[in-house]
Amino acid sequence: MTDDQPEAAEPNDEPSDADTDETEASGIQEGDFVRLAYTARSVENDQLVDTTDQEVAEEEGVDDQQQTFEPRVIAVGAGHLFDAVEEDFIGGEAGDAGSVTVPAAEAFGEYDEEEVRTLSAEKIPEDDRYPGGHVDIDGEHGHVNTIIGGRARVDFNHPLAGEDVEYEYEVLDTVDDRIERAEGMLGMYFDADLDMRIEVDEVEEERMVEPDEAADEGDDEDEEAEPEFETETVEKETLYIEQSPQLQFDQQWMMGKQQILGDLIDRLDLDRVIVEEVIDGSGGMMGGMGGMMGGMGGGGGEEADLEAIEEELEDADVDADEITEELEGVETDE
Repeated sequence: MTDDQPEAAEPNDEPSDADTDETEASGIQEGDFVRLAYTARSVENDQLVDTTDQEVAEEEGVDDQQQTFEPRVIAVGAGHLFDAVEEDFIGGEAGDAGSVTVPAAEAFGEYDEEEVRTLSAEKIPEDDRYPGGHVDIDGEHGHVNTIIGGRARVDFNHPLAGEDVEYEYEVLDTVDDRIERAEGMLGMYFDADLDMRIEVDEVEEERMVEPDEAADEGDDEDEEAEPEFETETVEKETLYIEQSPQLQFDQQWMMGKQQILGDLIDRLDLDRVIVEEVIDGSGGMMGGMGGMMGGMGGGGGEEADLEAIEEELEDADVDADEITEELEGVETDE
């Protein structure tokens, strides 16, 4: 190499910030959705904690519960799994499998002797007043240890408190379809088959606009201008959920609906969710009787009313003569 030639630049082994960011963002990350198969057991006595495997559920004798045992779609970082399990597969990819032990403190908490309390046995429903009975007292769930005389010892610790839990898992695939994502998120709260769809709706909204400065020139300076509004049409991406009777009367749904759907909107990048309540239009006896009673208040005369009643009762398969006699008896008494 001659003196007037520039020296070759030494290779830089240090990764650039851009390379580092790209490496950190590769693989499964928080906010992604994955389909996960897993089985969790307590480390000490191999007690089944949770599973997505139908065969395991059958072997353990828990398959008769009203629960579906199949791989679950979860939102990474949404608190659907213990952090230690998610941390093990973050950065990985579909097909990865592993085993993670979650310490008791991070699972169901350490066992607390102070959570075993003595109280009056009268506070426990009679049907649950036996050792091992599960009770809810003053908003806390526990199980009965002993009952002596009129006093009971109730343990309010979680049944798995103090237990390390081992998870064996496999990431089956990542999930991009937003309906599948919505089903997965709602499935963490409810074991219900819900009809859902996503549509883009045109919605009219009122928007406050700045008052026209020129129109305010003659106004008193101390007088505040009235706010002005205009109507504009905007597009809103909407998730429609058909509310089943099973969901309608679910206590967790009734109490936590706003929070659950708010989380759904954020994680699926939606504008809104509309829950549709479907009512069967078959009517039946009550529907027919409701129309009949509504007609009785009209001004068509007694004869017309009775004819209408008879027609309604024929449709409802009710003894018209018997009801008519009763109605005429009411009129006579008056």
